[in-house]
Amino acid sequence: MLTVDAHPSLDTLAFTTTFPGPLGTLPSPEWLVALLKPGATAPLSSDDTVRGAIRDMLRHGGYKPTGRGKPASEYLVRASGDGSLGAINLAVDVCNAVSLHSGLPISVVDLDRAAAPFRVGVASEGAQYVFNASGQSIDLAGLLCLFDAEGPCANAVKDAQRTKTNADTRRTLTVLWGAKALGDRTARAFGWYRELLERAGATVEPLH
Repeated sequence: MLTVDAHPSLDTLAFTTTFPGPLGTLPSPEWLVALLKPGATAPLSSDDTVRGAIRDMLRHGGYKPTGRGKPASEYLVRASGDGSLGAINLAVDVCNAVSLHSGLPISVVDLDRAAAPFRVGVASEGAQYVFNASGQSIDLAGLLCLFDAEGPCANAVKDAQRTKTNADTRRTLTVLWGAKALGDRTARAFGWYRELLERAGATVEPLH
């Protein structure tokens, strides 16, 4: 279902999730929303070493992960700190909690809005996609992305609008964008991620 192009420093892990109902009918429980707050207790914590390793991993291919192009996990730290990181839906909230504390950028796409086959690889010159409802685009040249049959649809910076989750979503594909320099952090982040999803009643299937 997913192929990964050769990459010198990427340590990725992907899995599918099936939720017990449409996301619009599954409010995030209080214990999950609490994980989005500053100072929440979690089995992983990010630091400058993690941030540096992720940025270095994303630089392969020529992408510059700085400014507005920095990893999504860094935005979450700022949003949590200023109190603007709130609940969106169950799938996104679990993703944000794990990304916030692990320091790993994470992508979540709606499997019913995307089309197989899926591949992880570096986007070519000129590649771009719309990443929000207002129609803003991101230049993907040199950036490691998740591709579906229609082209790039997610990455460690901003996911595509066309495959984002919504109230009707019941199945998702999740990609953890880890770095080999961080040892087993990707596997540990997935272990916690799976625990949270299963606690919320979802079913998780790793992609091998």
